[in-house]
Amino acid sequence: MKKTILILDGISGISLGREIDEAFRDLNVSTRYVASDKLTRKPFYKPISEIKKAMHRQMLNEEYYRNPKISNTRFSGLIEEHRADIVFVIGFLYRFFDLDFVKQLKARRGFELYLYDTDSCNLFNNKRELVFFYDHELPLYDKIYSFSKTTTSFIDKNEKLNCEYFPFGAKPIDPKKLNAPVSGKQIDILFVGSADMRRIFMLEQLAGFGLRVFGSKWARNRSVISTELNNKIHDKSIWDADLQRELLRSKIVLNITRSSFYGVETGVNLRIFETLAARRFLLTDHTPELEDLFRIGEEIESYSSSEELVDKVKFYLENEEKRNKIARKGHEAYLQSYTWNSRIKKLLAAFQ
Repeated sequence: MKKTILILDGISGISLGREIDEAFRDLNVSTRYVASDKLTRKPFYKPISEIKKAMHRQMLNEEYYRNPKISNTRFSGLIEEHRADIVFVIGFLYRFFDLDFVKQLKARRGFELYLYDTDSCNLFNNKRELVFFYDHELPLYDKIYSFSKTTTSFIDKNEKLNCEYFPFGAKPIDPKKLNAPVSGKQIDILFVGSADMRRIFMLEQLAGFGLRVFGSKWARNRSVISTELNNKIHDKSIWDADLQRELLRSKIVLNITRSSFYGVETGVNLRIFETLAARRFLLTDHTPELEDLFRIGEEIESYSSSEELVDKVKFYLENEEKRNKIARKGHEAYLQSYTWNSRIKKLLAAFQ
């Protein structure tokens, strides 16, 4: 492929965008990676934003307004500097760039614009922001790729939008290449993710087990968490090598989807693929989307209630051979279909 792809990563706090960029490069595609949230903001961004929000609410009666953080000059400079034929957005544009200007520049310069929707499910609890995203940003794209089958179906109901279901992948994990060796006692159950009430409820059922929890926003919820569970929580996010080391030490990697995802029957998130890449046993809450991707009980395991969760944790901690067999089969399924290189090959076929 001779076209140059500019990757605009709206969620650069995680490694997803960088891993996708690396996969493109492994396939000899010319890319330029830019973390949108690391670009220099407009001068006096915060006070001007507050003034503009008030004006749009009171004078224009708009329910939602987002003042773009990055100047139009900077956006057009990115297109010019990197000579982009394709702009591939990860997450979103609207929190950083002026969507009207993006539309005008796209018409003038003729670059193709694609979105990898990774986060719209997080907006389901914020109707005004969700409507803004759907009404103002999604129509800009030549095509939308979504990690969620539910979201894909939802977007496809709008005949003007073109959306394709495109599950996540993961980068292969090589323990020899980690910055520090994998050491320490094995973890019975590992959960990595930020706090929400559904996750708190589920983890309380496992507080008496050998549980280890990492993620943000747990400290602010300490008052509603038992002392037993609080003692097993590390209130910090872990990614990349730190995450990989914890995965490799774990007997069971637990996935609990956020309430906003679970409520619309979606949630095949990154942790699923990262766990399989580490050749570890995955226990995740059940969603119909899982059945399209994996053989439940053979490549991964799932649960549909807190009672079933506890029962399966007990069973698989006591049955190492069965646990390891499922982990091995899951890893084989990952290698066959869900490395980022294999996922990006499919994306490139659509870009041609």
